[in-house]
Amino acid sequence: MRTLARLLAAILLLAAANAFAAEAGLRLEPALVNRLDVESLQRGARNFVNYCLGCHGAQYMRYNRLTNLGLTETQVQDNLMFATDKIGSTMNAPMSKVDGTAWFGAPPPDLTVESRIRGKDWIYSYFLGFYRDEKSTTGWNNLVFPSVAMPHVLWNLQGSQKLVETEYEDHEKAQGAWIAVKGLAVVEPAKEGKWVVKTVAADVPGSLSPVEYKAFVADLVNYLDYMAEPVRNERINIGIIVLIYLGVLFVFAYALKRNYWNDVH
Repeated sequence: MRTLARLLAAILLLAAANAFAAEAGLRLEPALVNRLDVESLQRGARNFVNYCLGCHGAQYMRYNRLTNLGLTETQVQDNLMFATDKIGSTMNAPMSKVDGTAWFGAPPPDLTVESRIRGKDWIYSYFLGFYRDEKSTTGWNNLVFPSVAMPHVLWNLQGSQKLVETEYEDHEKAQGAWIAVKGLAVVEPAKEGKWVVKTVAADVPGSLSPVEYKAFVADLVNYLDYMAEPVRNERINIGIIVLIYLGVLFVFAYALKRNYWNDVH
């Protein structure tokens, strides 16, 4: 009963978060990921270790589980283990909570189950939503997570973006413009009864093209989604095998049925 109650609470919390996002006029960009793509998961693990693990830990994920992604223990030790020398250790961040609070105002959250809390579309859009904001402490802000404490750690790959705000006289016009925008966009009330549509636009290019950067982020989000529930891949593979078995069984059952009914007709 406790497990069922927790599951229902998690579903209600996710529904409330989605309802809030819809009410606020936030449209996320869908994450085109495939958690059965092993090569994408390997690249995502590399991206996570190189760009995230310095601040964000994954306390429920062990390095030796990466062998399920087609990597050997030697490959994991040589290329992905920078914070420990034990293959059975969890992926803990070297940054302490005290330092994280002192530097960013709050300790960076653990990312083990972040995709189950936020959703992969939210995380994908979050990495696409950073823009320059000189008024913030870090010099960055985010369209998906306003006043975010985290700086844009991938700015050298993506480059910098600028915030674009377009004001409309009423909500209907703003809603129409918001619908017409392709990709990430926010519509929200402004002063004097007006409405504003917020988007981001490229300002200074990075080392990756927009298409390459989106592919980089998709691999990272794919790994975060996998890390939140690694056993789900096994369930999917078992499910595929079961469906194939049932399909073959249906062919034989149908042939047997026709054989029986031939005597009737």
